Amino acid sequence: MSKLIRFYNGSILTLSRGLSLTDGEVWTDGNLIAYVGPARADAPMFDREIDLRGDLLMPGFKNAHTHSAMTFLRSYADDLPLESWLFDRVFPLEARLTPEHIYTFTKLAIMEYLSGGITASFDMYYHPDAYAQANIDCGFRTVICCAIGASNPDWKSAERGYTYFNSLNPLISYRLGCHAEYTASEALLKYLSELSHEFKAPVWAHNAETAAETEGCIARHGMTPTQLFESLGLFDHGGGGYHCVWLSEADMDIFIRRGLWAVTCPASNAKLASGIAPLCRMLARGVNLAVGTDGPASNNALDMFREMYLACVLQKLDQKDAAACPAGALLTAATAGGARAMGLDDCDVIAPGKQADLIVVDMSRPNMQPIHNIPNNLVYSGSKDNIRMTMVAGRILYENGEFFIGEDPERILAQAAKMTMELISHDT
Repeated sequence: MSKLIRFYNGSILTLSRGLSLTDGEVWTDGNLIAYVGPARADAPMFDREIDLRGDLLMPGFKNAHTHSAMTFLRSYADDLPLESWLFDRVFPLEARLTPEHIYTFTKLAIMEYLSGGITASFDMYYHPDAYAQANIDCGFRTVICCAIGASNPDWKSAERGYTYFNSLNPLISYRLGCHAEYTASEALLKYLSELSHEFKAPVWAHNAETAAETEGCIARHGMTPTQLFESLGLFDHGGGGYHCVWLSEADMDIFIRRGLWAVTCPASNAKLASGIAPLCRMLARGVNLAVGTDGPASNNALDMFREMYLACVLQKLDQKDAAACPAGALLTAATAGGARAMGLDDCDVIAPGKQADLIVVDMSRPNMQPIHNIPNNLVYSGSKDNIRMTMVAGRILYENGEFFIGEDPERILAQAAKMTMELISHDT
């Protein structure tokens, strides 16, 4: 039987009318939003009524690019050049990962997502069956992106994954993709293009993350990664790229023409010295924008507040203009933009019939006072400490520091620590 929950006595950022705030109430019925508007005399009997006490109700953040189970590598291989970080420290440990590892490390990431107001992730990593099960067991929403590479002997796994995961559970969906141009052969890219046309499905990949990646693609193919993907028909049904630090103007033309999404990951790009994505040019030209954290091995936090802040202030620094990249654009990208990029169009705003993927932000904390501009407060002074509650599909999974994910959080933490030590002990 569906649970009816009422939220009242606070501010509501629906995002259905831009960044304007409204008063009133929001009712959820099971996994859906049932009502948004003023208090009503004919209200039904609720299973629970939540007094917001002046706090903010808004759609949850959508982490539009991550590698969740890399939690085991957090702070393990820092302050190294990208190639050494990846080939000397990351790949050797990843080669020993089992489905059991992925399951536990994913649950650790989900706890971090929930405590930071993130209600969905767009993930690319290994052992997708175990990854999906961890999300289902916790009640968390995720989109799995195919991470196939040329060295994978089983290209058909992309087709099987698309068919299987898109019908597995309402919380799970799947998108076609490959890791990146530099780990894919032209034959693999052509195969993915055929699948995209067969399913009329979007395609995703790491794209123009580093200057070396982009220059290498030009040397190999005479084109940037975006132009190569476009030439092979990979973007005929949409999709996008992760990072997009080194997009050219011609690349942006393709993004605009195809309605593609650029997912910016400013913390990872700064930490790995990959560069600063040209977000001001993207926004000015109308490129669709979403925000991701990347994985906890290269960030190292799964924190959308930090991503929004960095995205804005790095643009100001890069442009030498304090007025560049207004906060509201990044708040929209981190919420509704991410939902739409991930194909979660029913999770983008607060409106009747949409999914009840909601968060409550504590506006009484000192860092949120005084309240001159709530969207600006969220981006420039907000933090995970302000998250009072996180709801996914109508279920409250985190509230006031407590998790409700079907397992004792202490057990998850202990198991993740044990597994991590076992993996690292083989590396020393």
